[in-house]
Amino acid sequence: MLQTLSDFLISPAMAQAAGDAPSLLGSLLPLAFIVLIFWLLIIRPQMKRNKQHRELVSSLSVGDEIVTAGGMLGKIVEVGDSFIGVDLGGGTTVKLQKHSVTQVVPKGTFDSAP
Repeated sequence: MLQTLSDFLISPAMAQAAGDAPSLLGSLLPLAFIVLIFWLLIIRPQMKRNKQHRELVSSLSVGDEIVTAGGMLGKIVEVGDSFIGVDLGGGTTVKLQKHSVTQVVPKGTFDSAP
């Protein structure tokens, strides 16, 4: 009776010795594969976009026609270290952070816009 009670409380399968432990390489290989996929599909392209944007911001000069993150089209009239002066047309000039510039458009776009 004592043995049958212990078999009831502790499964015979749990009482058996564990098999071979998985190798460290086998355990870390899937994790390394997932990190590689994230690097190739998410992190690396984002780093390229950030580098292109830094180059765009550093190359801004007076006379460039730009589009801001808010969608405003304007012409640069003043360039500082962190800010630029942008003519929006109709005598309206605003100061914006350089990093709010998303695109430099071809010359003449600002003059031909309605």
